[in-house]
Amino acid sequence: MKETIIKYIKENRVSTTEIADCMDKTGLLENANALNRGKFKAGNVKWVYAYNESNWHLHKQIQNVNAGDIVMIEAFHCGSRATIGELVAKYLLLYCGAAAIISNAKMRDGARLIKENYPIWCLGLTPIGCFNTQTEEPLEDHIIQEHRIRYDGSIAVCDDSGVVIIPKAYHTEAFLQKIKAIEEQEDIWFECLDHKKWNTFDIVCRKKYLN
Repeated sequence: MKETIIKYIKENRVSTTEIADCMDKTGLLENANALNRGKFKAGNVKWVYAYNESNWHLHKQIQNVNAGDIVMIEAFHCGSRATIGELVAKYLLLYCGAAAIISNAKMRDGARLIKENYPIWCLGLTPIGCFNTQTEEPLEDHIIQEHRIRYDGSIAVCDDSGVVIIPKAYHTEAFLQKIKAIEEQEDIWFECLDHKKWNTFDIVCRKKYLN
């Protein structure tokens, strides 16, 4: 069912706004803003992480990225350092075939990431990156387990408004029908606005079209 939902979202370019509305206006991945405008991506989330100002374990984890994955990078105890830059972005997007990169952290090599027009959503840009040295202290197990369960294998939808995550609990036929219903509602609302010239109070609040 997950692949069916992803296919429908892609084919109909269902926006992050509509997806969030289907989940009672939730699902936002905080701090993941579009680096390059006009991009639209939806796909399976491959969750990876960096921690303690090091991306050593991140480099190790991304060896298992599959084509079509949306790679989600979370940073723990990294301050304002970037987790990756052009080298890793190119490896993931061109050589691994990842659909996009999303992150709650900053990235470096901004000029190249923008020039190449890569599909990236992140906190922002900085020239200061993490170190590529192995850290002795491991990331807490409860953080790894909690975030892997929450994000790995979920669905990410990304556009100019940001990133919305569809949890695994929503990968159902019922949720697919909810997406289709909100698409139909949007069509009706704009029909009422553009052709019937109704005001938004009658359309959205009074739902006059139901009469």
